Amino acid sequence: MAATRVALVTGGTRGIGAAIVRRLAADGFAVFLSGRTEESTRSALARFAKEDLHVRGFAADARIEEDQKRLVQSVARDGGRLDVLVNNAGLGHFERVDKLSADQFRETLETNLFGVFYAVRHAAPLMIQNGGGFIVNIASLASVNPFAGGAAYNASKFGLLGFSEAAMLDLRHDGIRMATVLPGSVDTEFGHSRRDASWMLAPEDVAEAVADLVRFPDRAIPSRIDLRPSRPPRKS
Repeated sequence: MAATRVALVTGGTRGIGAAIVRRLAADGFAVFLSGRTEESTRSALARFAKEDLHVRGFAADARIEEDQKRLVQSVARDGGRLDVLVNNAGLGHFERVDKLSADQFRETLETNLFGVFYAVRHAAPLMIQNGGGFIVNIASLASVNPFAGGAAYNASKFGLLGFSEAAMLDLRHDGIRMATVLPGSVDTEFGHSRRDASWMLAPEDVAEAVADLVRFPDRAIPSRIDLRPSRPPRKS
């Protein structure tokens, strides 16, 4: 019998991350999640338990390399291996560049870009030892489309896309495939509130893309997926 595959979803406590946790669990993965705080992590695990999902998790601040190292090692220890890493943890500060504080800019890049680097840096050697794995980085269409008020967010996501594509080339000969998902507007609590969200992507749409990626045939790397709402509002 094949060993149960083990997946780690960072930022898996709510929104897109929680949808990915549910989807991978439905596909038979042993799923671990991380949240930024002990409180948010415990709360998410309790919610999943009420859904009869056996999900485990650890608190880890994506901005802190030691946290990410400890997270990856804990998953490998408790799960016995690490087959899939989904880097979903992220945040955004949306402000005019002349109003944006240095702390806001730094926090955005440290979470959205450095956090992914830390997780990949420590997960890759474990995956190589096990013969390979799959890493999915959740970016955004903001990775290629700048917008006013997005100086920090755009910088982090542009950087994440470049990092992901270079890291994919570094790791593919070691059996590690890496893909980046670039969702458009998703109906979550993230970012700005909107009166009408009916046209937006659902978190489950992003989760489905992740599930498709990790079961893709080994001979191919679908390295980037642009995921757009099918019928956004027409521009007047």
